[in-house]
Amino acid sequence: MDTPQRYRPQLETTDWFRGLPADLKDWLTGHGTLVTLDKDQRLYRQGDRSNGLYAVLGGALAIGTVGADGKEALLAVLGPTAWIGEISLFDGLPRPHDATAASRTLLMHVPEAALLNLLETAPGYWRDFALLMAQRLRLSFSNSEDMTLLPAAQRLARRLLSIAGGYGGLLERGDRIRLSQERLASMVSLSRQTTNQLLKKLESQGIVALRSGEIAILDFGRLHAASRGEERAQALKDSGQAALKSH
Repeated sequence: MDTPQRYRPQLETTDWFRGLPADLKDWLTGHGTLVTLDKDQRLYRQGDRSNGLYAVLGGALAIGTVGADGKEALLAVLGPTAWIGEISLFDGLPRPHDATAASRTLLMHVPEAALLNLLETAPGYWRDFALLMAQRLRLSFSNSEDMTLLPAAQRLARRLLSIAGGYGGLLERGDRIRLSQERLASMVSLSRQTTNQLLKKLESQGIVALRSGEIAILDFGRLHAASRGEERAQALKDSGQAALKSH
């Protein structure tokens, strides 16, 4: 029989879970149950009552909201081993966004009633869950700054680095991003066409490789440079030097 304990080594790859006290890790996996969602199945909607924490063990969850016009505002696509649900655990308010399976997805669910009982008897654990929320707040602030301050090419490069880096340790890191260009475009507030053009340019430079539903990062150093605008600055410098030599 499949149990959450089987996935403990996988959960240990996440910075937050790995840093928890051993007895809290035991408690979470001991009180968790496995839940499977089909692609496009909703885990919860914005405004739903909180029912606990979830850890992604396989597949991915799309986190965002859908407007009255049907347009999706996508915040993130979270794969293994992301945890979600801690915000409502703290304030007791409804879910702040939608969570939908981006593919067939396996989750571990830890019920809220059991969590609250634990935290009442061992209030020191509140700090551990606060650290999870603090990680997410830092990520949210960073993304907001990028959206406001950075041009499109840098914004896209920064988001690719963030996803590959596991959103600052919230989930597994890797050099392959399984995400459609349409959803990536929604995450960085760009059109699908502009996103494709920017990705094609990165591909032509040997920085990424584009495959169906996947973006493979080939050169992290140059992607970091692109996220800082250094690739464009170097191109302009080279263009200026070439112009001088032609005179």
